[in-house]
Amino acid sequence: MARARISEPDGMAAVSAALAPAASRDSTAMAVRYLLQALADKVPGNSVEVRVPPFGAVQCIEGPRHTRGTPPNVVELDAATWLALATGGLSWDEAAASGKVYASGTRATLDGFLPVYRPR
Repeated sequence: MARARISEPDGMAAVSAALAPAASRDSTAMAVRYLLQALADKVPGNSVEVRVPPFGAVQCIEGPRHTRGTPPNVVELDAATWLALATGGLSWDEAAASGKVYASGTRATLDGFLPVYRPR
């Protein structure tokens, strides 16, 4: 069963709300899922799994497909770091250097694919 898609207006509203001070957990959750959806749309594929626990995960970037067990290429980060990366508030190099991103595998990088959304 396919996961329900978040519409662009709802997603953009959630991102704006999540970037505001004292964002609610609901708006943060929807914003994270919307930006993960945008990443998967921008760079479709199944070689890298991007995880933002507890809100969501997607597979993206063309390459060898993984079907069972732990994927060989995983990027995992917290919601605040993902929101900053996905909206251009933080670069991949800055996030990786700060230790806010766990990346394992030879293809586990999002450098060059971010940001996926720029707030106005």
